[in-house]
Amino acid sequence: MKSASSRRRFLQSSKALVALPFLESLGFRRFASAATPSPPQRLVFLAMGYGVTEDAWFPDVKQTGADYELPPGLMPLARHKADFTVVQGARHHFTSEGHWGSTYWLTGASRYGDGGSSFHNSISADQVAAAHVGQQTRFASLQLNGSEKTIAEAGHGPGLSLAWDVRGKPMGGLDSPLATYHRLFSRENVSLDERQAMLTQKRSVMDAVLEDARDLKRGLGRTDKNKLEEYFQGIRDIETRLSKDELWQDKPKPEAPLLQPPEAGLKGLEEIKLMYDLMLAALKTDSTRVITYRQPIADLLTSLGIKVAAHDMSHYTPGIRREASLRRDEANSDLLAGLIDRLKTTREADGSRLFDHTAVVFGSNLRTVHNVDDCPTILTGGGAGMQLGKNLVLRQGTPLCNIWLTLLRGIGAPVKRHGDSTGVISELLG
Repeated sequence: MKSASSRRRFLQSSKALVALPFLESLGFRRFASAATPSPPQRLVFLAMGYGVTEDAWFPDVKQTGADYELPPGLMPLARHKADFTVVQGARHHFTSEGHWGSTYWLTGASRYGDGGSSFHNSISADQVAAAHVGQQTRFASLQLNGSEKTIAEAGHGPGLSLAWDVRGKPMGGLDSPLATYHRLFSRENVSLDERQAMLTQKRSVMDAVLEDARDLKRGLGRTDKNKLEEYFQGIRDIETRLSKDELWQDKPKPEAPLLQPPEAGLKGLEEIKLMYDLMLAALKTDSTRVITYRQPIADLLTSLGIKVAAHDMSHYTPGIRREASLRRDEANSDLLAGLIDRLKTTREADGSRLFDHTAVVFGSNLRTVHNVDDCPTILTGGGAGMQLGKNLVLRQGTPLCNIWLTLLRGIGAPVKRHGDSTGVISELLG
């Protein structure tokens, strides 16, 4: 790393490549004033597979605007009520598949839109955004998945991630925190075995760039030194949590029938938390500005001690199925609240919050059971200029793609329409 301009973004060794957050001491403000007048706009889509518990998740449709009562399923988000908007009434006109929670969520395409074919899709909203803002980052977009392997477990429907390219073909995603971690922090010329060995041996990627990092810190102001140390500690914390995944992934279960081994790897609740932390690291370092995450559901239920199968839970009836569904909603809301906390406390180089420049969508293409109307949708973050703090009830049947079109235009993408959109949603515009 010879120059200040290169050190502004990366520290590297033969095994690690660590992107840096924007630091004022390394000329970010001068760079920004010449190229980008403010921190970049980001867009994050988080999808759940099997919808929600309808009567406990949606606010009362008669209580519109800011003066509405949070339902039980959203209560963990209470501290952020002024900073998210619930949107009701939107759906995709062409979608009818009752088990496909995300296949068409970001596209709005018709399954039979290609004559003579039984399956068709089109470009997803995240890839439209990536075409606009992705050329300025190492990764045009980042596609993440839960570790569940089957459609029946996840409730998402066909696809390799939430993303579909300009031809309507599925785009692959990273299926674990470990794979995501290596994509962000490991050199591509280092074998997977070597990468895993670094964590197994409790060696940090920070160790690999330690000398260069120390040299870098000598040239920083106090604020940037604190910011850099906080970021490095965050990487070490992620590594610590991943080390359990490494320790158990190749260990066989004991043969004794009465002795059960610890669960191998990070699943469910802890998996989602760690994925959220990795997303923050990717955004903070400007490694990407567009992220999608197709979240797990069966593993989430298991990690909550729930023994009801995910599909059975989605057909909730009074009793243990409904209790499982409610606990799922509360867990998702609590996880989202934690992500918002971190977005608010993470600072940009100009002192603003990462939250102020990131638009986050949380939702599903399914409402509940097999119903595909009134798709549950939460919008948060200051990116894309959205109006927050409201219960927004749209006319029933409003295209969900109208929301995506509004967000895309909010980040500056010159898009006339998306999917089955009919126009932007003026009530969302700041």
